[in-house]
Amino acid sequence: MKHKIPERAPQRIAADLLAWFDRHGRHDLPWQHPRTPYRVWVAEIMLQQTQVTTVIDYFQAFMARFPDVESLAAAASDDVMAHWAGLGYYARARNLHAAAKQVVAAHDGEFPRDVDTLMTLPGIGRSTAGAVVAQAFGVWAPILDGNAKRVIARLAGITAAPGSAAYEKPCWQLAERYTPYERVTDYTQAIMDLGATLCTRRAPNCPACPLAPGCVANADGLQGDIPAPRRKRARPRRETTLLVIEANNGRLLLEKRPPAGIWGGLWSLPEIAPEADIAAVCRERFGIDVTLGAALPPIEHGFTHFLLTLRARRVQYRQTVRIMDGDFAWYGRDDRPGLPAPIARLVDSPQLKLGL
Repeated sequence: MKHKIPERAPQRIAADLLAWFDRHGRHDLPWQHPRTPYRVWVAEIMLQQTQVTTVIDYFQAFMARFPDVESLAAAASDDVMAHWAGLGYYARARNLHAAAKQVVAAHDGEFPRDVDTLMTLPGIGRSTAGAVVAQAFGVWAPILDGNAKRVIARLAGITAAPGSAAYEKPCWQLAERYTPYERVTDYTQAIMDLGATLCTRRAPNCPACPLAPGCVANADGLQGDIPAPRRKRARPRRETTLLVIEANNGRLLLEKRPPAGIWGGLWSLPEIAPEADIAAVCRERFGIDVTLGAALPPIEHGFTHFLLTLRARRVQYRQTVRIMDGDFAWYGRDDRPGLPAPIARLVDSPQLKLGL
C-alpha cells in the first residue's frame, strides 16, 4: 500500500538535515582544514567513484607533493600519475593535471567562483562544480553526487531507472529546491554524509535518519527498489601476458602505457599478446636475447566493464642495455614510478624478490 506523504517545505528538510549534521556529520576531513578551492577540488575529483576512507591517505600524500595549483600545473605527467597510482580511474588524474594548467594559464591561478565557468575545465561536471562553489566559496549551488542523488530519490519516491531523464531531471530539480541559501557549505556536506552513512545503498538505517518521517521510500518499503537496481550483465573476460624482464643488477624494464585506455599514462610491465613468441618479441622490440624463466601465478583484476587475467612471465637478461624507445626504461627500487595496483602487487610479491 502506498502512503501519501505530506510534502515538507524545503526549509524544513534543510533544517532537519543540518541539525543532524551538527551532531553526526563529518567535520574533520583533511580537505576541510583548510577548505581552499584547490583542496576542495582535488578531493572532489578523488571522491568520484572512490570512498572517503580510501581517499584520505592519497589526498594527504598528494597535497604534500602538490600543495597548490601552481605546483600541480608545473609538475611532470609521470609525477602526477605516480601520486595517483592505486586510486584507479586514471582519466581523473589526467584531467586534474590538464585543469590545473588551464586554471594557471587562463585564470591566473584563481579558481572560478561560478558553476558554468568551472564546468569548462577538464573533468568537472555540474555536481563537482557545485560542490567546489558551495564548499570553497559558500556560494549557493546544488550538488548531486551518488550519495545525494540516492537520498533525494528515496525521499521523493523516484522509481525511474538511474541515468534516465525521468530519474535525473527530477533529482536535479529537487536538489535545487532543497539546497538552502544559508549554510550551503554545511548542507552540501550534510547530504553527502547522510547518503554515505545512513541512506546507504544496502541496509539503510532509516530509524536514525532525520528525513525518514517524510520519506516515500521509508513509508512504502521501497528502499531496496530506489535507486532501481541496475541489470547485472556478465562482464567479458580478457587475457594478456606481462613480461618481467630483469637485468643482473636488479633493475626491471617498464613500459609507459598510452594516455588513453586502462592505466593510461602509468608505467607498467611490458605487455604482449598471449600467443606471442616472448624471445622473438624481446629481440625485435628491445634488441636483446633473453632466457625464459618461470610463469608466475595469474592475477585476476576486475574493471567496471570487463575482467582481466594477467599472466606474467619471468625473463632474464645478462646486463642492462640502453633502450632507445622513450616509452621503455629500466627502473630500480629508488627511482620506481607509480604502478597500477595489481602490477605493484606483482612486482612486490615474494615470488619475485626483485630489487625494484
